[in-house]
Amino acid sequence: MYESIDDVLLESEDKMEKAVAHLQQGLSGLRTGKASPSLVDRITVEAYGTQTPMNQLALISTPEPRLIVIKPYDPSALPAMEKAILAANIGVTPLNDGRIIRVPIPELSEERRKDLTKVANRMGEEARVVLRGARRDANEAIKTLEKDKAISEDQRERGLQEVQKLTDSYTAKVDELIAAKSKDIMAV
Repeated sequence: MYESIDDVLLESEDKMEKAVAHLQQGLSGLRTGKASPSLVDRITVEAYGTQTPMNQLALISTPEPRLIVIKPYDPSALPAMEKAILAANIGVTPLNDGRIIRVPIPELSEERRKDLTKVANRMGEEARVVLRGARRDANEAIKTLEKDKAISEDQRERGLQEVQKLTDSYTAKVDELIAAKSKDIMAV
Protein backbone atom coordinates (compact mmCIF):
# COMPACT_ATOMS: atom_id res chain seq x y z
CA MET A 1 0.00 0.00 0.00
CA TYR A 2 2.65 2.51 1.04
CA GLU A 3 5.96 2.76 -0.77
CA SER A 4 7.88 4.85 1.76
CA ILE A 5 7.78 6.39 5.20
CA ASP A 6 7.12 9.77 3.56
CA ASP A 7 3.87 8.41 2.09
CA VAL A 8 2.80 7.22 5.53
CA LEU A 9 3.69 10.57 7.13
CA LEU A 10 1.84 12.55 4.45
CA GLU A 11 -1.34 10.53 4.85
CA SER A 12 -1.29 10.64 8.65
CA GLU A 13 -0.63 14.39 8.60
CA ASP A 14 -3.59 14.81 6.25
CA LYS A 15 -5.84 12.84 8.64
CA MET A 16 -4.63 14.90 11.61
CA GLU A 17 -5.12 18.18 9.74
CA LYS A 18 -8.71 17.17 8.92
CA ALA A 19 -9.36 16.28 12.58
CA VAL A 20 -8.17 19.72 13.71
CA ALA A 21 -10.20 21.47 10.98
CA HIS A 22 -13.30 19.51 12.01
CA LEU A 23 -12.73 20.53 15.63
CA GLN A 24 -12.37 24.21 14.63
CA GLN A 25 -15.64 24.05 12.71
CA GLY A 26 -17.40 22.38 15.61
CA LEU A 27 -16.08 24.88 18.13
CA SER A 28 -17.14 27.83 15.97
CA GLY A 29 -20.74 26.66 16.33
CA LEU A 30 -20.51 26.59 20.14
CA ARG A 31 -22.24 29.57 21.62
CA THR A 32 -20.31 32.02 23.75
CA GLY A 33 -21.67 35.10 25.49
CA LYS A 34 -21.22 37.27 22.41
CA ALA A 35 -22.78 37.22 18.97
CA SER A 36 -20.91 35.52 16.15
CA PRO A 37 -22.12 34.85 12.60
CA SER A 38 -20.63 31.34 12.87
CA LEU A 39 -23.42 30.51 15.31
CA VAL A 40 -25.98 30.51 12.49
CA ASP A 41 -24.12 30.47 9.17
CA ARG A 42 -23.91 26.64 8.97
CA ILE A 43 -27.57 26.06 9.87
CA THR A 44 -29.25 24.43 6.88
CA VAL A 45 -32.49 25.91 5.59
CA GLU A 46 -35.10 24.17 3.43
CA ALA A 47 -35.16 26.61 0.50
CA TYR A 48 -36.01 26.11 -3.16
CA GLY A 49 -36.55 22.40 -2.56
CA THR A 50 -33.08 21.74 -1.14
CA GLN A 51 -31.15 22.05 2.14
CA THR A 52 -28.93 25.14 1.87
CA PRO A 53 -26.55 26.66 4.46
CA MET A 54 -27.88 29.95 5.82
CA ASN A 55 -24.73 31.84 4.78
CA GLN A 56 -25.61 31.13 1.13
CA LEU A 57 -29.13 32.57 1.50
CA ALA A 58 -28.47 35.70 3.52
CA LEU A 59 -26.04 38.35 4.66
CA ILE A 60 -25.21 37.62 8.31
CA SER A 61 -23.77 40.40 10.47
CA THR A 62 -23.25 41.34 14.12
CA PRO A 63 -23.91 45.07 14.47
CA GLU A 64 -23.89 44.79 18.29
CA PRO A 65 -22.04 42.43 20.68
CA ARG A 66 -25.27 40.58 21.57
CA LEU A 67 -27.17 40.70 18.26
CA ILE A 68 -26.97 38.77 15.00
CA VAL A 69 -28.79 40.26 12.02
CA ILE A 70 -29.75 38.04 9.09
CA LYS A 71 -30.76 39.85 5.89
CA PRO A 72 -31.98 37.33 3.28
CA TYR A 73 -31.22 37.89 -0.39
CA ASP A 74 -34.77 36.65 -1.06
CA PRO A 75 -37.34 37.79 1.55
CA SER A 76 -39.60 34.81 0.71
CA ALA A 77 -37.03 32.58 2.49
CA LEU A 78 -37.56 34.40 5.84
CA PRO A 79 -40.09 31.93 7.34
CA ALA A 80 -37.93 28.93 6.43
CA MET A 81 -34.86 30.62 7.94
CA GLU A 82 -36.70 31.43 11.15
CA LYS A 83 -37.94 27.83 11.37
CA ALA A 84 -34.41 26.46 10.78
CA ILE A 85 -32.93 28.64 13.57
CA LEU A 86 -35.56 27.39 16.00
CA ALA A 87 -35.03 23.78 14.88
CA ALA A 88 -31.24 24.09 15.34
CA ASN A 89 -31.87 24.33 19.09
CA ILE A 90 -28.98 26.72 19.80
CA GLY A 91 -30.72 28.47 22.65
CA VAL A 92 -31.81 31.62 20.83
CA THR A 93 -35.16 32.95 19.61
CA PRO A 94 -35.22 34.72 16.22
CA LEU A 95 -37.30 37.88 15.75
CA ASN A 96 -38.71 38.25 12.23
CA ASP A 97 -39.90 41.71 11.16
CA GLY A 98 -40.76 40.76 7.56
CA ARG A 99 -37.49 42.08 6.10
CA ILE A 100 -34.74 40.81 8.38
CA ILE A 101 -34.30 38.38 11.25
CA ARG A 102 -32.78 39.64 14.47
CA VAL A 103 -31.28 37.05 16.81
CA PRO A 104 -30.62 38.49 20.27
CA ILE A 105 -27.97 36.53 22.18
CA PRO A 106 -28.95 36.19 25.85
CA GLU A 107 -26.38 36.34 28.64
CA LEU A 108 -25.11 32.88 29.57
CA SER A 109 -25.56 31.65 33.13
CA GLU A 110 -22.53 30.32 35.01
CA GLU A 111 -23.97 26.80 34.85
CA ARG A 112 -24.50 27.03 31.09
CA ARG A 113 -20.93 28.30 30.62
CA LYS A 114 -19.61 25.26 32.50
CA ASP A 115 -21.78 22.94 30.39
CA LEU A 116 -20.48 24.52 27.18
CA THR A 117 -16.90 24.14 28.43
CA LYS A 118 -17.58 20.44 29.00
CA VAL A 119 -18.95 20.16 25.45
CA ALA A 120 -15.80 21.85 24.09
CA ASN A 121 -13.61 19.47 26.09
CA ARG A 122 -15.58 16.49 24.79
CA MET A 123 -15.09 17.73 21.21
CA GLY A 124 -11.37 18.07 21.94
CA GLU A 125 -11.20 14.51 23.26
CA GLU A 126 -12.93 13.24 20.10
CA ALA A 127 -10.27 15.03 18.02
CA ARG A 128 -7.51 13.50 20.16
CA VAL A 129 -9.01 10.03 19.58
CA VAL A 130 -8.83 10.64 15.82
CA LEU A 131 -5.20 11.77 16.19
CA ARG A 132 -4.32 8.62 18.15
CA GLY A 133 -6.04 6.49 15.51
CA ALA A 134 -4.01 8.17 12.75
CA ARG A 135 -0.84 7.57 14.79
CA ARG A 136 -1.71 3.89 15.27
CA ASP A 137 -2.43 3.43 11.54
CA ALA A 138 0.85 5.15 10.61
CA ASN A 139 2.86 3.06 13.08
CA GLU A 140 1.33 -0.16 11.73
CA ALA A 141 2.07 0.92 8.15
CA ILE A 142 5.71 1.66 9.04
CA LYS A 143 6.09 -1.72 10.77
CA THR A 144 4.57 -3.40 7.70
CA LEU A 145 7.12 -1.61 5.48
CA GLU A 146 9.91 -3.04 7.64
CA LYS A 147 8.37 -6.53 7.60
CA ASP A 148 8.17 -6.33 3.78
CA LYS A 149 11.89 -5.38 3.73
CA ALA A 150 11.12 -1.97 2.14
CA ILE A 151 12.90 -0.15 5.00
CA SER A 152 15.55 -0.98 7.60
CA GLU A 153 15.11 -1.21 11.37
CA ASP A 154 16.80 2.20 11.81
CA GLN A 155 14.46 3.77 9.25
CA ARG A 156 11.51 2.22 11.09
CA GLU A 157 12.63 3.79 14.37
CA ARG A 158 13.11 7.20 12.74
CA GLY A 159 9.69 6.87 11.09
CA LEU A 160 8.00 6.01 14.39
CA GLN A 161 9.67 9.02 16.00
CA GLU A 162 8.46 11.30 13.18
CA VAL A 163 4.91 10.00 13.58
CA GLN A 164 5.09 10.72 17.33
CA LYS A 165 6.39 14.28 16.71
CA LEU A 166 3.54 14.85 14.26
CA THR A 167 0.99 13.52 16.76
CA ASP A 168 2.43 15.70 19.54
CA SER A 169 2.25 18.86 17.42
CA TYR A 170 -1.38 18.26 16.40
CA THR A 171 -2.34 17.34 19.97
CA ALA A 172 -0.84 20.68 21.06
CA LYS A 173 -2.99 22.46 18.42
CA VAL A 174 -6.11 20.71 19.75
CA ASP A 175 -5.19 21.70 23.33
CA GLU A 176 -4.68 25.35 22.26
CA LEU A 177 -8.05 25.45 20.47
CA ILE A 178 -9.88 23.98 23.48
CA ALA A 179 -8.12 26.31 25.94
CA ALA A 180 -8.96 29.36 23.81
CA LYS A 181 -12.61 28.34 23.39
CA SER A 182 -12.99 27.56 27.11
CA LYS A 183 -11.54 30.96 27.98
CA ASP A 184 -13.91 32.60 25.49
CA ILE A 185 -16.92 30.75 26.93
CA MET A 186 -16.05 31.58 30.54
CA ALA A 187 -15.41 35.29 29.82
CA VAL A 188 -18.29 37.37 31.14
